[in-house]
Amino acid sequence: MSSIKNSKAERTTVTRNTNAIDAKVEGNLFEALVVISKRANQIQKDIKEELTAKLEEFATTQDNLEEVFENREQIEISKFYERLPKPHSVAIDELLEDKVYFRRPELGA
Repeated sequence: MSSIKNSKAERTTVTRNTNAIDAKVEGNLFEALVVISKRANQIQKDIKEELTAKLEEFATTQDNLEEVFENREQIEISKFYERLPKPHSVAIDELLEDKVYFRRPELGA
């Protein structure tokens, strides 16, 4: 998870060079998108697990709406995670920087 927090991935929408992306998987853009998608899902799962664990501290056991109040610390944690780069941006950067390991079982790789 620390790699996501320190990632230099884009936090906004950018135009990508598809030639650079598909070159990482031997010229197959579809395969590159599959790799990026699977890695983005892994990253998203990690982020969700970490955020859920941090927010569980603030969970209330009572359903009384009068006792529920906004917790400034909880809001700051949520805002921090909202500002992180999106999982697909991190996955694309990891692929371009050769930080993603993938194999092709059908090719014996």
